[in-house]
Amino acid sequence: MSKERYMTASEAAKALGISLPTLYAYVSRGLIRSSGASGQRNRRYYAEDVEKLMARKAGRRNPEVLAQDALHWGAPVLESALTLIDGHRFYYRGYDVARLAQSETIERVAALLWLNNMDAVGQLFNAASSVNTQLYETILLHIAMDGVDLPPLQALKTVLPIAASDDPTAYDLRPSSVVASGVRILRIMASVLAGDVQESLPVAQMLQQGWRPQDPHAAQLFNTVLITCADHELNASSFTARVVASAGATPYAAVTAGIAALGGIKHGGYTERVEAFLRSVDSAQNIRELLAGRLRRGEDIPGFGHKIYPQGDPRAVIILNALRARYGAAPRLTLIEQVIQAADELIHEKPSLDFALVAVAEVLELPRGSALGMFALGRSVGWIGHALEQYSVDKLIRPRARYVGEMPR
Repeated sequence: MSKERYMTASEAAKALGISLPTLYAYVSRGLIRSSGASGQRNRRYYAEDVEKLMARKAGRRNPEVLAQDALHWGAPVLESALTLIDGHRFYYRGYDVARLAQSETIERVAALLWLNNMDAVGQLFNAASSVNTQLYETILLHIAMDGVDLPPLQALKTVLPIAASDDPTAYDLRPSSVVASGVRILRIMASVLAGDVQESLPVAQMLQQGWRPQDPHAAQLFNTVLITCADHELNASSFTARVVASAGATPYAAVTAGIAALGGIKHGGYTERVEAFLRSVDSAQNIRELLAGRLRRGEDIPGFGHKIYPQGDPRAVIILNALRARYGAAPRLTLIEQVIQAADELIHEKPSLDFALVAVAEVLELPRGSALGMFALGRSVGWIGHALEQYSVDKLIRPRARYVGEMPR
């Protein structure tokens, strides 16, 4: 593991050619991370972040360098009014997600992200066209009869294009039609994940009915998970969905593209590595020694650390706290808590969103792949939000490449 490098406040300000108050303003805006005891004099500042800002300043003089760096955890490249990441907190249209996840439903958060009005949820979800779940279940049943057991994401990618052909308004890209398609997409995805359920139920209750029918606590936990996953600025899948929308493709196509990107092992597909890791943990083992053994063999500990959140992923905190509140006595959760403690002692990293999603699936004994399925279902709300923003801009996202191949001969 690479060792973090730090600067003092004076060193960081001098390197950037700014005053100390300006440095502190950069920190408050999340542009530079700090570490150490409270009080500006005692804090240290991440050299990596200072160097990125220095590169951005240089990029203003060399736009090619700035554009190249912007595509890799760099400078913002698009405007969005959906999600603000600010230090250790993040917000949907100004609302603290930690508070939304405690008491709201995914439907109300969808209304917030799509229409900037949570109170529009009634007319939004009541006015939506019916969902032909029987058609989609029949398709998946035929696939299963042919001996193909589709993972949740593959099932979603199979059904959504068929759903688009069954929606005559799919190509109507006016906001009201896109929102109606978004409601339909959300319900279709929930019905595919949960199985044979009543599609008129709220989304979280659909999951409860399909996965935990006798569990009165599951629905609110599912709401917490879905809300926490709904958006996270321009991550790979949201950017993909936005590019597809910029081409004038349907919201179904944008969501399908988002699912394809989410399934990559460097994005949501990482949950599969976390699942395999947690399945290898047995209650009879010395968990600290198990994790130490992975490190000795040059293996990482999946599900810990996040580049944006060096102090810990707030999304994991939200979900794990909700899980503890409702299932604190579950033996599997006790084991997971031991893994979290051992990882903190050995690598000084906190759980990521991927770990928290798998923890929910493990404790509630959900079907295989459901962690990634919940991720996709929640994030589909954000994909629709990004599609709406991009349709309103009405510009094709088409960056240029810097050619490095053979010159004309």
